[in-house]
Amino acid sequence: MKAKYWRRTLLSVLEEPAIAIPDELEPLFRAHHALVFRAAYRITGNAGDAEDAMQTVFLRMLRRGRNAEPMENPESYLRRAAINAALDVVRARQNDQTIPLPEESSGLLPAVPVQADVSGLRQALSRAMGQLKPRPAEIFVLRFLEGLSNRQIAESLGISQVLVAVIVHRTRQQLRKELRPYLHR
Repeated sequence: MKAKYWRRTLLSVLEEPAIAIPDELEPLFRAHHALVFRAAYRITGNAGDAEDAMQTVFLRMLRRGRNAEPMENPESYLRRAAINAALDVVRARQNDQTIPLPEESSGLLPAVPVQADVSGLRQALSRAMGQLKPRPAEIFVLRFLEGLSNRQIAESLGISQVLVAVIVHRTRQQLRKELRPYLHR
């Protein structure tokens, strides 16, 4: 970029009014940004996508504004928001059209190490979770990736423990079916 255009761009950025961040958002971000990132990372499997999800969560909080009702349990809310944002990222990634690389039969690629199987399984799990409806995906993540008990999930979502158990069971069955090629080698 030519210097004069760079300078014009820099000046326009410097002259823009600063974004007003509500006083409540900064302490919320400082206290919970790591939790949001971890929850998103467990679903997306990469830091860049997790950061995108985290940014989405806090931008949504910013848009909520000062007029929004105060959160009763911000940790639970932000964890759920991170899960949903990460699932959105996974679904968007699935919509990208990609062309698979040829197998090693061409002789151009080195033999695939065993670690690639784990990576493939992780990608398959991510794709399978992207196919789930939002509520089952959220409950599965809270149970198995965040480590919450069925009781904690039920309290957090305002539903019964029995419903949580049923959703967990059905979701596990669905994911097993999707991941069968990776589980029976």
